[in-house]
Amino acid sequence: MSEKTIVAIMYDFDRTLSTRDMQEFSFIPRLGMDSAEFWSFANDLGTREHMDSVLAYLYAMVRMSEQRGIPLRRSQLVEMGRSVEFFDGVEDWFDRVNAFGRECGVTVEHYIISSGMKEIIEGTKIADKFRSIFACEFLYDSSGKPVWPKTDVNYTNKTQFVYRINKGVLDVENDLDLNRSMPDDSKRVPFCNMIYIGDGLSDVPCMKMMKAYGGYSIAVYQDRKKVEALLERNRVDFIYPADYREGSGLDVTVRNIIRKMAISDVLFHENAAQKRGQE
Repeated sequence: MSEKTIVAIMYDFDRTLSTRDMQEFSFIPRLGMDSAEFWSFANDLGTREHMDSVLAYLYAMVRMSEQRGIPLRRSQLVEMGRSVEFFDGVEDWFDRVNAFGRECGVTVEHYIISSGMKEIIEGTKIADKFRSIFACEFLYDSSGKPVWPKTDVNYTNKTQFVYRINKGVLDVENDLDLNRSMPDDSKRVPFCNMIYIGDGLSDVPCMKMMKAYGGYSIAVYQDRKKVEALLERNRVDFIYPADYREGSGLDVTVRNIIRKMAISDVLFHENAAQKRGQE
């Protein structure tokens, strides 16, 4: 088997790996607000101003901090990542999956594609498990104060990051190489070697992309009713409780997908070798 065979697992973050939206663990309580109040303000702002919903919540974070005289700094957002809580099994999931990949002869890489805050994710216990974290981010001045949205990962543009992983163009500044035509056999991670794990409608564009191009998509849930329609409408391959522990349904299926990808790669290279032998 080729040593370059890579399996990429891509994750949403909020309610996929973490049990709640990441702002709800520290940021919103710090404002003296409850979650419903904060998200209502952000959502109403977006509706009223015909605004991208992600940009609306980023603005709400800055505005509400300023109104309450509470400084918002990058270092504080990173520190807030320490309070994020994860579903059962998440914290040791990545090492277990990586080890299984090695047993199968492939390299497993993990990526975040999230509309949440990159700074908060960077402060979590699992931040070092990802090859890249694609998420919303502020531009900061010399004091660490946010002055402008630097990256906006909304529900539809999530798919660009799938293409970045596919081509190995992980620098979000590099659009030239991202848009450059590239033969399929030279792309770093084929779509058929990708798995996307998310929790709902915001992940549908990436999930449908996986189904269209030969990868796999999995919806995890706390309430099964919220994702059943995704399965019924053929928008996702599998649905499972958000349980990442060894032996769970999610764990077994991801292992089986990795095993299938590894076997497919073996057969591909065997076929290529035979064709070369006939030349």
